[in-house]
Amino acid sequence: MPKLILSLDGGGVRGAATTQFLSKVEEQLQLKGRSIRDCVDFYAGTSTGSIIALALATTDMTMDEINELYNYETAQKIFTDNKGWFEIDGVNAPKYQGKDKTQVLQEKFKEARIENVPEGKHVLAVTYAIEKRRPMIIKSSKQVYKSLYSYQVADASSAAPTYFPSKGLEVPPELDESWLIDGGVIANNPTMCAIAEARRCWADESISNLRVLSIGTGFMTRKINGPASRGWGALQWMTKGKILDILSDERVVAYQGITIMDQGTYIRVNAKLLKQPGLPLPPDDAMDDVSKTNIRRLRLLGDFWFDQYGTAVVNLLLDDYHGPSLDRINPETGRPIEHGA
Repeated sequence: MPKLILSLDGGGVRGAATTQFLSKVEEQLQLKGRSIRDCVDFYAGTSTGSIIALALATTDMTMDEINELYNYETAQKIFTDNKGWFEIDGVNAPKYQGKDKTQVLQEKFKEARIENVPEGKHVLAVTYAIEKRRPMIIKSSKQVYKSLYSYQVADASSAAPTYFPSKGLEVPPELDESWLIDGGVIANNPTMCAIAEARRCWADESISNLRVLSIGTGFMTRKINGPASRGWGALQWMTKGKILDILSDERVVAYQGITIMDQGTYIRVNAKLLKQPGLPLPPDDAMDDVSKTNIRRLRLLGDFWFDQYGTAVVNLLLDDYHGPSLDRINPETGRPIEHGA
């Protein structure tokens, strides 16, 4: 039987579009007596995607309950301002305090650990260890990570620089402390990490026997002032150039994924965050716009994705998809781009 990878991008509160889309997919699968958990063999996530991936892989939360992690009240709690007398948000201190994010994740994930992934399945979450200057891919296939609490891993993977504080995590067996930040600085789209690790876990399986469902969180459309950038220093690149957004651009990995996979085995769900056919009210591209209006628009983005990709994705999950590989939505048509078209 083919092995199916579910890969989930980072993007802060924009994960609301991901969970809305997956909730609609789950509804359709249940009509056929199946669930996302029945169909997925490997879960991979970065940042907000790691929260969703770890919830699916290591807890018994329903897809509707995971979707509710992105409601207005919870989002307001997670993104609690870091208020101090001499702190300039995101410049000389994290924009958000972080402790409420930790509390929410601990309340929802409870005692779940990496080892709770079902037998024969795997999960990974992308982080970056700053003091070691290297990626730390926390995965169920590595014994030393299995005892880690899922909420701690999700918390570290979503510790976006300038937004949230870095997280210290004691990794067994030596319990060496690593200081971790959001994996989006190296792999906001974890698809290639997932494909590589799946090949390691199932060494006897050819890449032709893999299926990939890769879900983004929308991508940026705001113009950066090119001529002005010639005179920017570190502060301007952070505040005006949105350097973190540039570093976490997912499109190179999306290109690699759709190119390396066999035709018809890969679907990439994503779209530009601008007005287009089927999406008259696009959400804000900020990862921290937690207004009621924006969260509602993120839900509508998830619905829009389901309208365009839903049938193909359900069939891919059921190993009954016979169409072309699908890429992001073309904003001129409001339809997914067919690979090779």
